[in-house]
Amino acid sequence: MSNVKIYEALNWASSFLKEHNREEFAGELLLRHLSGLSRTSMLAMMRDELAGEVWAQFQAAVQKHAAGEPIQYIIGSEEFYGRRFEVNKHVLIPRPETEELVYGTLKRLDKLFPAVDQVELVDVGTGSGAISITLKLEKPGLQVTAIDLSEDALEVARENASQLGAEVEFIHGDLLQPLILQGKKADVVISNPPYIPIADQEWMSDIVTDHEPHMALFAGEDGLDLYRRFMDELPLVLKDKALVGFEIGAGQGEAVAALLKNTFPKANVEIVFDINGKDRMVFAEII
Repeated sequence: MSNVKIYEALNWASSFLKEHNREEFAGELLLRHLSGLSRTSMLAMMRDELAGEVWAQFQAAVQKHAAGEPIQYIIGSEEFYGRRFEVNKHVLIPRPETEELVYGTLKRLDKLFPAVDQVELVDVGTGSGAISITLKLEKPGLQVTAIDLSEDALEVARENASQLGAEVEFIHGDLLQPLILQGKKADVVISNPPYIPIADQEWMSDIVTDHEPHMALFAGEDGLDLYRRFMDELPLVLKDKALVGFEIGAGQGEAVAALLKNTFPKANVEIVFDINGKDRMVFAEII
């Protein structure tokens, strides 16, 4: 044993993280992960001593987070839509806002494609596979393809699909180029592309800028570079009746909606606000 009780370890972590301007509750998350205890069990065992090995691992993990490494990378996973997804430095950590993109997509699929079987859906810039895998598991009839420019990200996504039992086709490529080259068409294109303006790096948390992959975060001076590229490529791959769904940065709704309206003048384009009241998604229904 370590002679260090659970409550003492948590108090140390809380103080240490506070000194380094990190969230104090991170200590509890890390200790629960390393000890395998639920929150209820941990509260009941506050005066028990930690095993020496766990205490050493806990100190190292807290120091890593204090230095800026995201908790999710230390733990190796993040929850998304009620499922556990493996994550590492090669993929963006799935955010709660992206769950709203999935929810909004499912709602519109029901309306546009009531018989979901054989509907071909493409997730562009899949990262950990959170969007594509979730959509396939929620609507097993979908034919889901996921594209990413990073082979390392695709390795993570394939592992997540395998662990969660989702049949998704993963393709290495740049935006919609793999479909264009193969002459393939899609009913639905969903994407959470990089959308942060380069200049925003200056004020963003170092936990994000120093650790998460920049190619998944930043997109030119105004953050709209990838959406502009989509407007060139979408008309080449979408079927006559189609759905497009984008996650966007707060404040980008009108600009992205205008790009879609210019590209698809007859589409029903809608800006959707997230739970925090920020414009976070744009959907285009092309009928």
